[in-house]
Amino acid sequence: MPEITLSQGTLEYEDEGSGPPVVFVHGFLVDETLWAPTAKALGSRARCIRPTLPLGSHRRAMGPGFDASPRGVARLVLELLDALELEDVTLVGNDTGGAICQFVLDEAPERVARVVLTDCDCFDRFPPPPFNLVFALPRVPGLMALTGAALKLAPVRRLGFGVLTTHKVPASQLERWCRPLSQDRAVRDETGRFLSNVDPQELLDVATRLPRYEGRVLLAWAPADRFFRLEDGRRLAALFGDSELVEVHDARTFVPLDQPEVLADLIGRELDRAATRSAAAPRASSPAAG
Repeated sequence: MPEITLSQGTLEYEDEGSGPPVVFVHGFLVDETLWAPTAKALGSRARCIRPTLPLGSHRRAMGPGFDASPRGVARLVLELLDALELEDVTLVGNDTGGAICQFVLDEAPERVARVVLTDCDCFDRFPPPPFNLVFALPRVPGLMALTGAALKLAPVRRLGFGVLTTHKVPASQLERWCRPLSQDRAVRDETGRFLSNVDPQELLDVATRLPRYEGRVLLAWAPADRFFRLEDGRRLAALFGDSELVEVHDARTFVPLDQPEVLADLIGRELDRAATRSAAAPRASSPAAG
């Protein structure tokens, strides 16, 4: 897997396909493989860039100086865009990654041409119950290590992730997601710092500034999600001037795994829409003949 060294550490990422760049932002305790089926379904319509961010399933700790916070991870995403010299970027987020996307828009809205958000944290639901209990783990000494040990057990992994999908996640993928937290103390400590720095009030504050974003926003939301409510998606969509919410059925939180073809088609539609607008712009601005 390719790697790129940024100011605060090294990221692994996948970079495949050609065309307009689409950058995928995963959530807590998963990695870039969350997006692999969607990227495959997109095929040759886009250049798909899938970084593994320091959110618990990364195989290399960033280091003691890393700003392990949602805003710190958002700044890593922005640094990645700059390092890869990406322009006209489509940013796609899910779960905690959707919150990271909102922090990116708060930091530098001009760097993102359009956004696609699937079921994700928003407003003060960061994270939604009962996952707020998981995010409180670092406050109790020893609980992060105990959690890492528990995640070595396949039944625990199946129970924890099973509520997030309508389709079964392969055991090998669950093991891949949980192995770093279970086996690497540096990753575990860094993840604990991130969890400690999650503040629902901060994302609620970010929401007050999201209306300044002038790009296109598509929300692909699963009504059957048990944790991220459809009304939250509608409320988030209402913040933006150019937005649309599309309901994705037979899916839960992990829309990219449950309905990758549907999500790929929606992303492709947004890319086609942008290309059509770009092609029409010169003609619209030309003076009328005669």
